[in-house]
Amino acid sequence: MPNKTRPTRISATAIALLFASLTANALDTTSQRPASGLTGEFVYKYLVGEIAGQRGDPGLAGSLFYDLAKSSRDPRLAERATHAAAYANQPQLALQAASLWAELDPASNEAQQAAAQLLLGAGNPGDALPHLQKLLIPEASRASEFLYLDSILARYADKAAVLTMMQTLAKPYPKLAEAHFCVAHSAWAAGKPDLAMDELKLADKLSPGWELAALLRGEMLLGQSPEDALHFYQNFLGEHPLANEVRLAYAKLLVNQKQFELARQQFAPLAESSGSNPEIAVAAGLLSAQLDDFAQADRYFEQALERGFKQPDQLYLYLGQSAESQKQDDKALDWYRRVGEGEQYFDAQLHIATVLARQGKLEDARTLLHGLTHLDSEQQVIALQLEANLLSTAKNDQEAYAVLERAVTTLPNTPELIYDYAMEAEKVQRYDVMEKQLRTLMVLKPDFAQAYNALGYTLADRNERLDEAARLIGKALALSPNDYYILDSMGWLQYRLGKLDQAADYLQRAYTMQADPEVAAHLGEVLWQQGKHDQAQQTWTNALREHPDNELLIDTAKKFGQ
Repeated sequence: MPNKTRPTRISATAIALLFASLTANALDTTSQRPASGLTGEFVYKYLVGEIAGQRGDPGLAGSLFYDLAKSSRDPRLAERATHAAAYANQPQLALQAASLWAELDPASNEAQQAAAQLLLGAGNPGDALPHLQKLLIPEASRASEFLYLDSILARYADKAAVLTMMQTLAKPYPKLAEAHFCVAHSAWAAGKPDLAMDELKLADKLSPGWELAALLRGEMLLGQSPEDALHFYQNFLGEHPLANEVRLAYAKLLVNQKQFELARQQFAPLAESSGSNPEIAVAAGLLSAQLDDFAQADRYFEQALERGFKQPDQLYLYLGQSAESQKQDDKALDWYRRVGEGEQYFDAQLHIATVLARQGKLEDARTLLHGLTHLDSEQQVIALQLEANLLSTAKNDQEAYAVLERAVTTLPNTPELIYDYAMEAEKVQRYDVMEKQLRTLMVLKPDFAQAYNALGYTLADRNERLDEAARLIGKALALSPNDYYILDSMGWLQYRLGKLDQAADYLQRAYTMQADPEVAAHLGEVLWQQGKHDQAQQTWTNALREHPDNELLIDTAKKFGQ
C-alpha cells in the first residue's frame, strides 16, 4: 500500500498507461448492477455514481464506486472505481481503488496489472512487487506476462531498480527463456552489457532461434560496432532464413551503413513474403531507385499501390520521378497528373512544369505555375525560382531576369530570391545590380557564405579588385570550409593572382569533392598553364564524357586546342 507518512505522487505517465490498458467500457452501465436486497443508501449512491459517469463527471463516479466497494467488498465496484478514477485523471483515487480491486480479486490479472502500474508510478516498487509476482503464477500465461512486464517496466526511469525487480521476478523461473530475456533487457538498459549478454545466451539455449532475443542482441552489438551487428544478423539469417523481423533489422542497418545493394537483397524477399505490407515494397522501391534500377523500382512502387499504401500520391510522385529518370516524359506526366490536391499536389505541379518545359512547352509550363493558387510564402518563392530557372535553361535570361526583378519587389527581403536575382543579373551583364543585391544579402543574412563567394568569384573571373575578391572568398571559406564551390572560387582567384601551385591545390580539392564540369574547366586550365598538358586534356576529356553540353567546359577545351 502507499506510504502513509507522505503524499503519494503518481506520474502522469503512469495514469496514462493505466488508462490505455484498461477496457474501453470504463463507464459502461449495462453490467455490474448492484445485487438485490441492498440498502436504500447503497442504491442511492450507486445511481448517483451512474448518473455522474453519464454526465461527464467520472471523478465523482469513481469516488462513489470506491466507497461502495469498500462497504460491500465487491471487486466489480472496485474495478468500476479504478476505471472511472483513471478516466478522470485522479491518480490517488485510482491507486486506492486498484489496490482494493487487487485485494478483493487476487486471481484477476487486470487488477494486479492496474495496482502494479499505479504503485510503480507512485515510486513504490516494493509495494508493486507482490502484484507483479501474482501475475506470473499461472503457468499458461507466464511467458507472455514476463514480456508484458518488460514493456511496462522499461518505461520507468530508475533502470537499476527495474533490473533488481526483474531479477527478483525471474529467479523462480530459471528454465523460462522469457525470464532470462527480460533480465537481459533490463540489464542492458541499466548499463550492464556483460550481464545482459550472459542472460541472452541462456535465453538462446532455452529457445534457439528466438527472434526477439536476436533483435536485442543485434541492438546491443550495434552499440559496440555496426560491423559486429551486421555479422551477427548475417549468421543468424543463415541459420534461420525465415526470421523476417531480424531480416528487416538487418536491412535497415545496411541502409544506415549505405550498403544499398546488400540492403535491397534483404528487402526483396521481405517484399515477396510480407503479403499485404506495402511499406516494405516502398522501401525496396526506394533502394532500387537509389541504385538506378528504375524498372525494378517501378515494380515495387506499383506493388505497394496494389497492396493499398496509405499515401498513393507519394507513390505517384516516385513513379513520375522514375519515369523521368528513364527519359519517359509522357509517362512521367501521366503519373504526376494522378496526384490529387493535398500534401503532394504542389510538388507534382512543379514536376509537371519542368517536364513541359523540357518538351519545349515553356509557355504551358509558365501558365501552369501562374495558375497555382493558395500558395504559402515558401511555395510562392519556389514557384518563382522554378519559373526563372526554366527560362534561363531555355536561354531566355532576359525574361528570367525580369521575373526575378518583379519577384524581389513582390516578396522583399527574401534571401533565396535576392540571390537568384543577383545570379541572373550577372548573366545579363548587369554587374551593378548583381553587386547591389549581393551586398543587400550580406546585410540581411550575414552568415550566407554563397553571397560572399558569388561576388568574390565574379570579381576574380573579371580580373577586377582582386584584393577585395580575396577578402570576400576568404570570408565565404571561413563560413563554409568544405564547400567545393568556394574552394573552386579560391583556386580561380589564386590563378588570377598568378599563384599556379596554390590554384591547382584548391581546384584539385574541389574536384575531388565533386566532379563538377566548371571545376574541371578551371582545373584543366591551371594544369595547362603549369605545363601539364596531358593531365589537363585528360581532365577535360573525362568531364566532357559526363557533361557533353556544358558550355564553359567546351569553350575552355577549345581555347587550348582540344
